[in-house]
Amino acid sequence: MAGGVAALRGGAGDERALSERFFASAGVEFRHLAFPLERFEEFAGFGRANDAWLEGASELACRAAESALDTAGLAAEQVDLVVSTTVTGISVPSLEARVAARLGLREDVRRVPLFGLGCAGGAGGLAVVDALLTGRPDGVALLLATELCSLTLQRADTSPANLLATALFGDGAGALLAVGDEVPRSGAPAGGGPVVVATRSRLYPGTERLLGWEVGDSGFGILLGPELPELVRLHVGEEVSSFLAAHDLKPGDVDTWVCHPGGPRVLDVLGEELGLSEAVLAPSRESLARCGNLSSASVLHILRDVIAQGPPPPGSFGLMLALGPGFASELVLMRW
Repeated sequence: MAGGVAALRGGAGDERALSERFFASAGVEFRHLAFPLERFEEFAGFGRANDAWLEGASELACRAAESALDTAGLAAEQVDLVVSTTVTGISVPSLEARVAARLGLREDVRRVPLFGLGCAGGAGGLAVVDALLTGRPDGVALLLATELCSLTLQRADTSPANLLATALFGDGAGALLAVGDEVPRSGAPAGGGPVVVATRSRLYPGTERLLGWEVGDSGFGILLGPELPELVRLHVGEEVSSFLAAHDLKPGDVDTWVCHPGGPRVLDVLGEELGLSEAVLAPSRESLARCGNLSSASVLHILRDVIAQGPPPPGSFGLMLALGPGFASELVLMRW
């Protein structure tokens, strides 16, 4: 699939060779696209690409939400709150409003659409869900993360940043159900998921142009600074250690790490700075290889994989970590 996506760019000679080097080093073996490769010729221009995003994102969001509800043993009408996050398309009304009736959500469901958190949206969205459920032991919240990264491809952009983004990102969606302590879950699988202990959001001043979109007539142009891994080294390791220390923990006390797979080098730096073994980072690397970087949806896929392998021991800690535009980090401390 990587070769197929590379073919969308065209190019020849030195440009094609450079593109192939990016693909070879991205750590991505397979990806899923919301549309067949031959349809991408139809999506020239921002308007057509965004129309396609709405079509594909609506379908993926519904499938992810229905799967999460079925797995949790909950009905759509039990959902009190839906938080939706995306950074690959724009819709007014927002995506969760467009799919609410199809999913069977109540007419009085509270909606919180998030745009602009990028790859940090899954972890940041979970933090928002946790804050909104605080004091509501009978509450049920749905988190939707939906990203069609392929539709942001800029074919005329031959910059290293765009070539790297083309090599890394894929299409996908994730959904998560969060419930208060008093919500019965008779149909839920044994063990269930973790409890959120604490969250932290952090902006790093002076890094606004490091990561994000530059919006033009052709759509979303990637901003992806080459210094990102070194800024992760400079800031994020210390941030994680400080966050854990506030709860009398050290990185070694955390059994499960749900790290957004921003790319192989970012994962390398996180491992070096936090003393994480390859076994601990394996779920993130495997997710990157299997479906690419899904932006906000990646951490939800990785959390699902961790649970599917068998829940960690009761009482053990997990940390969800994601980085996004701002430049910013989102941390979620969990306990099983």
